Amino acid sequence: MFVPKYKLNNKILANLTAIAETKGFIDRAKILPQQEVRLRRQAVIRMTHHSTEIEGNQLNMAQVEALYAKKKIDAPDRDIYEVKNYLNALKYIAKVVAEHKPITEKVILKIHKLVTDKTLAPQFSGAYRPGPIYVVRRRLGMPQEILYTGPDAKQVPNLMADFVNWLKTSEQKEISPVLVAGIAHLEIAAIHPFNDGNGRTARALATLILYQRGYDFRRLFALEDYYNTKRRDYYQAINVGENYDKRRTDITSWLEYFVKGFRNEIDNVKDKILSLSAYAIDGKIKLQIYLTPDQLKIIDFLDQVGRISAKDVGDILSCPKRTAQLHLQKLKKIKMIKAAGKGKSTVYLAN
Repeated sequence: MFVPKYKLNNKILANLTAIAETKGFIDRAKILPQQEVRLRRQAVIRMTHHSTEIEGNQLNMAQVEALYAKKKIDAPDRDIYEVKNYLNALKYIAKVVAEHKPITEKVILKIHKLVTDKTLAPQFSGAYRPGPIYVVRRRLGMPQEILYTGPDAKQVPNLMADFVNWLKTSEQKEISPVLVAGIAHLEIAAIHPFNDGNGRTARALATLILYQRGYDFRRLFALEDYYNTKRRDYYQAINVGENYDKRRTDITSWLEYFVKGFRNEIDNVKDKILSLSAYAIDGKIKLQIYLTPDQLKIIDFLDQVGRISAKDVGDILSCPKRTAQLHLQKLKKIKMIKAAGKGKSTVYLAN
């Protein structure tokens, strides 16, 4: 049975309180949908860049942004696959949330399969490891040092089943989603259930938990940014024992780090929203405008390309031309977009 040991000390409680207060501000903030779409896209790009760079990926932010926009770049295949994979995993996470699916072992295995597609042998992608695993440190001219030994492979299925059961009970016990995300992140790293891709899976799973439990902050945050900016602190915080049994001691220090990092990232989001609110709204928006996921996809495309047609909408949403035109008319009616041209040559621009 998995029962994480930690203490809710003053540092953790103070940061959780501050996060809850900031959440209220971000949830109520009035910003233009175009701005929100842009911030959300930037968050996905930052998540992907930092989570893959932690593992040694060499692509820079601009290259990740190009891949997000489905542009070709000149880079090693493995680096490209890793970035595309993480983007696909984040899309899957959004789908899990939209369909109200519970987090199961199957969902976690799917996340792993997506993050390791074409970078790990097919029999190991989306499957628990069959043998031992070690986290090692390699230094030039020095013998490699074993930093961590994962639990025996035979234990992995039971450990993962126990962990998933705990996830269910954590919701019933109303444990803070931030703490649950931090514990999940650490436990996946501790079990190290896969041959490769454990870190990316752990970070993606933490994001899924936050999204699913109402702590998505309009999906404008990227915790990976905090980890990667101070990578040494991240490694020191997450390596809390040389083997799994030693990791099952008190994890308060890790949660202090995780909650502090989350507050730091959310404060950055708040600052961005404050600057945009002051700069762009100028009293024009009396109520926050809520768009459907499909409408947000249309605005996202328009923000990147500058114009959009009914054919573009049909391609983006995989819908008939008539449905695409209806989407555009609805956005035009609420003055999000304006038409340019006539007949078949009609395109739509940001209003």
